[in-house]
Amino acid sequence: MTETMSGHRVLVLGAGYAGMMCAIRTARRGRRHGVTVTIVNPSGRFTERLRMHQVATGQELADHRIADLLDGTGVEFVEGRAVRIDPGDREVEVDTSAGARTLGYDTLVYAIGGVADTGAVPGADVHAHTFDDARAAGRLAARLAELERLGGTVTVCGGGLTGVEAAAEIAESHPGVRVVLLSRDVPGRMMGERARSHLDRALERLGVVVRAGAEIVKVLPDAVELAGGELVHSDATLWTSGVRIAPLAADAGIAADGRGRVITDATLRSVSAPQVHAVGDAAAIRQAWGGVHGTCQSGIPTAAYTADTIVALVRGRRVRPFRFGYFHQPVSLGRRDAVIQFTHPDDTPRRWFLSGRAAVAYKEMVSSSPVPTYRLTKRYAGGLVWPRGGRRTRRPATP
Repeated sequence: MTETMSGHRVLVLGAGYAGMMCAIRTARRGRRHGVTVTIVNPSGRFTERLRMHQVATGQELADHRIADLLDGTGVEFVEGRAVRIDPGDREVEVDTSAGARTLGYDTLVYAIGGVADTGAVPGADVHAHTFDDARAAGRLAARLAELERLGGTVTVCGGGLTGVEAAAEIAESHPGVRVVLLSRDVPGRMMGERARSHLDRALERLGVVVRAGAEIVKVLPDAVELAGGELVHSDATLWTSGVRIAPLAADAGIAADGRGRVITDATLRSVSAPQVHAVGDAAAIRQAWGGVHGTCQSGIPTAAYTADTIVALVRGRRVRPFRFGYFHQPVSLGRRDAVIQFTHPDDTPRRWFLSGRAAVAYKEMVSSSPVPTYRLTKRYAGGLVWPRGGRRTRRPATP
């Protein structure tokens, strides 16, 4: 039997950075307009994805419980995994420890976070570690502790910001472990020259061996194979290259791109199922300057915007298109160094950047900000504002 709720029923799938913001802000703004909110997540613990490289090196993080973060909001939390969406009947089947539940909705928010694309090359899904959740990062932490005692090599696959942060954190925390960073492009290539030079010097100081221009074709139990047949020895391999989304939406017939992201219109609603909104990593979003890539920086604004959109639609109000512009690229380089590249709205680098102690403090402020932001939103839904991107995100008028 489908479980029903009174009023306009909003169901949020995923309690990551974006899902949590959307649930709390929707409940706060919609409580006087008959809106009820339920959020579904496989774990009762809130995962700080920005800190998975810290978990992987054995650092203890605060234990934020989803139920505690939602306390006082009126949002119902269902701990379980969504396994099927029925857009026709507006239902979602959820597997919980107590058995299957079917939840009905009037509006669905698809906020399922991304996971490492370990299907990109053979063997990565079997032999590589990931940062998909705290448990996965914890398994790498256990392996790194072994290698610290025995000596060995850790190979980080992917030279994006996640890979750079992981390589630096591992090298600093485990000086007895050799760290190799394999990247198709130059690590930090999206940064300006001065910020990238600081990043390069930090990796060199920490002893990270950087192999730019490396094309990975296979992951083996004790090595990574490159194009041309070269084998790079690896006692532990971390895969950070590429992100994909669970095929739940695509399996339900909701239009999705090749990475499983829901294809959205200008108001972040599905182009094929308008009662479905997508936020964060789960949404394929276009701005006037190009595509939005999945980060906490863009994910939380998509969630706040969607909360406001849902309540506006319930009230019969007009909705303006989503607008967003990037502001910075914060990168930790261990616990004692960092670099912050400030950007134009399209994420291209400005001249300004921070490094050293000032950057460490800045990065910690960024990483710590989501939980206080949720608490603020409980009291004042309009507390979160975000950069709209100015003229770069203004779409030309339709003739």
